Amino acid sequence: MEENTGVGIRVAAGIFLTIMLITIVVIITISSQDAAKQGQTKMAAITTQLSDTEYQTYSNTTLSGSQVLNAIRQYMNQEQFGIKVITGKEKGTTIDTQSQGVFYGSAFNTKTGDVLDASAKNVDLTNAENQFLPNYINPSGKFKSSIVRDKNNMIRGIIFIQE
Repeated sequence: MEENTGVGIRVAAGIFLTIMLITIVVIITISSQDAAKQGQTKMAAITTQLSDTEYQTYSNTTLSGSQVLNAIRQYMNQEQFGIKVITGKEKGTTIDTQSQGVFYGSAFNTKTGDVLDASAKNVDLTNAENQFLPNYINPSGKFKSSIVRDKNNMIRGIIFIQE
């Protein structure tokens, strides 16, 4: 009988240790999943910041016309992205950034950031370089820039308004 009691205690101790081991493994697994989710969230935020840093140069800054032309050349072929330029000759007494100016790349809604027609891209700089036309971008002119984001907080365009 004493042998059965010893065997019973060993079996009970083995079951108890097994349950403890399983519990520890489950706790470690759950905590590592939480850590992995937090890591993914942080990586997504870092990725967004890195992709936005490319455009931060154009966030409420004043640039020369030659920098505007360089930005147009650099970004006008990107998907779902456009640049709008309003020159001094195009400005009226009130600035309605939706109806004035010329889009290079994709046209977008200046208020919502929605790309209007991604397939109809303007990649022709001929008018921007012809000083006799109203959309001529004077290389020595000064332009105030701003970034346009859509509802998903993605940068969809840049607006340059000549001062």
